[in-house]
Amino acid sequence: MHRIPGGRTAALSLILAAALAGAPALAADVEVGGLRVPDQLSEGGRALVLNGAGVRTKFVVKVYVAALYATARTSDAAALVNSAEPRRMRLHMLRDVDSKSLDGALQDGLRDNTPKQELEALKEPAQRLSALMASVGSAKEGDVIDLDFDAKGVSVSDNGKARGRIDDPAFARALLRVWLGENPSQSSLKKALLGN
Repeated sequence: MHRIPGGRTAALSLILAAALAGAPALAADVEVGGLRVPDQLSEGGRALVLNGAGVRTKFVVKVYVAALYATARTSDAAALVNSAEPRRMRLHMLRDVDSKSLDGALQDGLRDNTPKQELEALKEPAQRLSALMASVGSAKEGDVIDLDFDAKGVSVSDNGKARGRIDDPAFARALLRVWLGENPSQSSLKKALLGN
């Protein structure tokens, strides 16, 4: 067996230590609803950090894990809704849900958190959202739906496949209020998304 002289072992150890010191520290992912939720994502070259995550339940049935990402963490719902910075709402499905039910829940959330006059003005983008959700089809357990918000609107993708965009900043704000508005789909989920 070939033996490495002690001096070379020390040198190799130093090289290895130096290489590891230059490696980026791994962010601590969190577990929510039995799923591993990444602490960071990248969107359009920008790093997004996990603002908060929680489980959406309906009649005690776990529907999905929602994870909200932003460029900086905040517990201010209005700041997140009104931000022009990239944000992502990731829905990781915990059970099969047909697109009609998912869209119906989103449309209910829009109605519950948008003044009637504003809602009327957002009728066309709301119909576009329904069409995008229909293109997703039935979301299966394990599927991931991403809603990416920016200064111009919101884009929808599922399992990494882009479905389309809605270029309407007012609608994007209204859609984010489904989870973060005064009458959110679930109060405990809103708190979780805000990091509380």
